[in-house]
Amino acid sequence: MSAVPSQTLSPAVLAELKQIYVRIDERDILKNIDFTLHKGEIVTLIGPNGAGKSTLIKVLLGIVKPSAGEILTQPKLKFSYVPQKFNPSHSLPLRVCDLLALEKCDASIKAEIIRDTGIGKLQQSKVQQLSGGERQRVLLARALLRQPHILVLDEPMQGLDIQSEAELYDYVRSLPKKYGCAILMVSHDLQWVMQGTHRVVCLNKHICCSGLPENVQQHPEYQAIFGTNRVFYQHHHDHCAHGDSATPCQHDSRPHIHPEPEA
Repeated sequence: MSAVPSQTLSPAVLAELKQIYVRIDERDILKNIDFTLHKGEIVTLIGPNGAGKSTLIKVLLGIVKPSAGEILTQPKLKFSYVPQKFNPSHSLPLRVCDLLALEKCDASIKAEIIRDTGIGKLQQSKVQQLSGGERQRVLLARALLRQPHILVLDEPMQGLDIQSEAELYDYVRSLPKKYGCAILMVSHDLQWVMQGTHRVVCLNKHICCSGLPENVQQHPEYQAIFGTNRVFYQHHHDHCAHGDSATPCQHDSRPHIHPEPEA
């Protein structure tokens, strides 16, 4: 079963999964998944190891065929995917400029993406010789060159130092406004989840809870998985609701983190 372009979706909806089930080797990987992604929003998938986060992404991308359910997308929808790991063979003489040249893009947009991701000095470097953080920046740049409607990031901050991670998170946060894409991210970084995303989907084979970050953190199933030792507060919310999800209005709020007092 592949994604089906649909004229029945609202113009604000890019893709929708309906009653998705994935069963592999007699094991339920995903059950009863209803998920919608809207234009311009940043959605973060969280959950324990083995919760089905990567499988859900692969279903949306058409890589994994669901056992049951329906996938609806806008016509001619373009995805870009940044995987957790990218380890090309050392026998392949692949330079950064060669990798980026695989994606056709307007020269001015390409120059802007290269500058913003900070990979200008890496163009002649072999991909295999990059640090983990450099490689993630290159993969993000390549994904953006496709000018996707949906950018999918699977743990994109692996291998980055704290400063580089913060800079890249800030950049990711700017992308919906800058390039008009929605972002679907898998992350274990709860600080990012509560600060940088518009909607959180907590997954544990099924969707445990979904909604605004400050609401999800109060949900019993979220607390059962992640605990209650830290409380994240967000201020100055401006959201436009779409059912049980939320698409952001433009705002420039800065969230704050306050540890929960010790008992």
